[in-house]
Amino acid sequence: MTRTDIHHALGLHMHQPPGNLRLLIDANPREAEEIIRCYERVPRYALQYRDVARLHVGFSGVLLEQLLDPEIVDRYRHIVDIPEMLARYREADNIELIGMGYSHPIFPLIPHADWSEQLASGRAQMEQVFGRAPRGFWPPEMAFSMAMIPALVQAGYDYVVVDGVHVRPEDGISDIFRPYIACHEGVCISVVPRDREVSNAQESGLNPRWFRDEVLWRTAGSPRPDERRLVTTWSDGENGGWFRQTHEPSGFFGHFFAPYMEQVRDGTCSIIPVRLADYLGRVTPTAYAQVQTGAWNVGSTSGEDLSQWAGSERQREAVAEVAQLSARYWQLKRGSAGATARCCEHLARARRLILEAETSCFLFWGDSWIPHLHARTHDASLALDEAEIALVKPSRQDAAGHGLGGLAK
Repeated sequence: MTRTDIHHALGLHMHQPPGNLRLLIDANPREAEEIIRCYERVPRYALQYRDVARLHVGFSGVLLEQLLDPEIVDRYRHIVDIPEMLARYREADNIELIGMGYSHPIFPLIPHADWSEQLASGRAQMEQVFGRAPRGFWPPEMAFSMAMIPALVQAGYDYVVVDGVHVRPEDGISDIFRPYIACHEGVCISVVPRDREVSNAQESGLNPRWFRDEVLWRTAGSPRPDERRLVTTWSDGENGGWFRQTHEPSGFFGHFFAPYMEQVRDGTCSIIPVRLADYLGRVTPTAYAQVQTGAWNVGSTSGEDLSQWAGSERQREAVAEVAQLSARYWQLKRGSAGATARCCEHLARARRLILEAETSCFLFWGDSWIPHLHARTHDASLALDEAEIALVKPSRQDAAGHGLGGLAK
């Protein structure tokens, strides 16, 4: 059969840890410019090829907060007009926006009690900034576990992208070029496997001819070569010299994306770019699969475990510290009905710091960035102390007042 049924879902992941855009513009203006230009190129090229281009972009909540910060807007204005850039994302309806969670956490490593807020806050922020809520979810660092499914569905997500190496089809035939259904505790969601090999090339450098030949070769050798094929590639969109290349003809968009779109436009490329929401609306998954807990491959790790973020003793201790603080927060929160405004303010501050402490970056770089996590857990602990004092003190005053009243009688 003529290969006119190979579809390509291209995704880019965007994230900066809390405060990083300010830090970069102060300490390394060149790197700051390279990164902010990565965000600006996406809608510009998407709109240039609006007739044929289809791509996916996800932003972490903490990155969006930075892009909305008036100080950041002002300090980057000589490079990029950030409000105009965000408006172009809203205009580019061929960009499917993808959810990631508020602070870009490793969901399997943070308390389950924090999942719903991470998901809801991140999704609401995307809708507020771009005018539409994401239907698909990209797990930060592709760190996924089956237990996340009910929380994702409750948050409003229709599908989740996972690294294809972790997908275990129930029929025993590994086929990453089709979507699946995965269920946990009676709740099901569509699962889209990512092609790890082609995604690695997307992140480091490729050209349209190699991409076309590789995709045709890989799909022809897949278990169901005559069926409709979905090739999903996903990578960071602002990391590495390939994306940060300020000479656009030598980077991702100039060297690969624009020529690729030209070939799609003139009909010389048989691969069809697609938005996943559109594709899944036409092709309902019927096969079931389990997804093994894991992440994508980073550094020297395969992603088969979460050792990049919890492999050392200090990393595991940091994960445990965040969990303990979260449990303490929820305990105080449950007992704060009718609490004073001051108590609620301290609880809100602690909550924000705990969620920020769950940012994956603080664990990613071995032990070197853990101090950034500890700075937040330290302040969160102090805020919880203040909340506890504010919660207990009025109760003691009330009790004393009632006692005196009894004596007066």
